[in-house]
Amino acid sequence: MARCWRRPSLLGLELLWRWALGIPTLLVLLHEGWKIYNTVPLGPTGIEHFSLLDPVIAAQILSAVVDALLPSVRAVAIWFFPVFLLVWAIFSGLGRVAVLRRYDARLHRAPLRVVALQWLRMLALAGSIAVWWLCLRHVAQVSLGGPQPNLVAYFAKAIFLSLMIFVLWAVGSWVFSIAPLLVLLENKSVFAALGLAMGPSAWLGSAAGRGQMRGLRSRLVEINLVMGIVKLGLVVLAMVLSAVLLPFQDELTPAMFYVWWTFIAILYLVASDFFQVVRLVAFLDLWRALRDAP
Repeated sequence: MARCWRRPSLLGLELLWRWALGIPTLLVLLHEGWKIYNTVPLGPTGIEHFSLLDPVIAAQILSAVVDALLPSVRAVAIWFFPVFLLVWAIFSGLGRVAVLRRYDARLHRAPLRVVALQWLRMLALAGSIAVWWLCLRHVAQVSLGGPQPNLVAYFAKAIFLSLMIFVLWAVGSWVFSIAPLLVLLENKSVFAALGLAMGPSAWLGSAAGRGQMRGLRSRLVEINLVMGIVKLGLVVLAMVLSAVLLPFQDELTPAMFYVWWTFIAILYLVASDFFQVVRLVAFLDLWRALRDAP
C-alpha cells in the first residue's frame, strides 16, 4: 500500500483505462435506456401505484414492468453484451499490462495473451451471472407461481443461491486473476499460465518447491480476503456518507443531494481501484519473493 501510495501514476493509469471504457459505456446505456423509456408504454403495468406497503401487489407490478421492457432490453442486449465483452477484454488487458509494467519494467510484454485471458475471465463471469439468473427464475417459479405466493421461502432460497454462487465464483475466479500475472512474470502461454494458476505445485518437482507454492497460495488467499474485507468496508462507508445529508433534507435542494451522491460514488470508485492496484502489486511481489527464495 505504501509503495502504491508513493507512486500515484499507478492509480492514474488504472483509472485511465477503466474510465476510458466505463464513461462511454455508461453513456451508451443511458442513450438506449432513454429510447426504451420513450417507446415502451408502462402505464398499463400500474407502475404509478407501486408501493412496498403491499409486497405481493408490488411484485406483480414489477413483473408486469419486466414483461413490458424485456423485448426491447433483449434486442439491445443481443448486440451490446458481445461487443462490451470484447472491448472490455481489450481495454483491461492493455490497461493491466500498462499498470504492472509501470510498477516493474522487468515484466514481459505480452498484451495479446493478457487480453485473451481477460476475455476468458469475462466469459466465465457472464456464465456465472447467467447461472445465477436461471436459478432465481426457477426459485421464483417454485415459490411464487402458485395461488399462494410464499415470499419468505423465495427470499430465503434467493439469498442462499446468491451466496453459494458468489462463493463458487470467488473460488473459481482465482485462476483468471493469477494467470495474467504469470504471463507477465514467467512469459507463459495462455494455457500454460492457466495450468500453472490451477496447480502451481504440479509444475515444480521438488518437495521444497511444492511447499513454497503452498505457502504462496495461502498468502495470496490472505491478501484476497483482506482486500475483500476492505472493499466491503468501502461500500459500508459510502452508504454512511451518502446518508450524511438526510437530516438536512428540508434545508437542501434535491440537486445538492445529487451532487453529493455523485462525489461519494467517484470517491468510492477511486478508492476501490487503488486497492485493486495494491492487490496486484502484492501478488507480483509475493510470487517473485517465493520463486527466488533459496
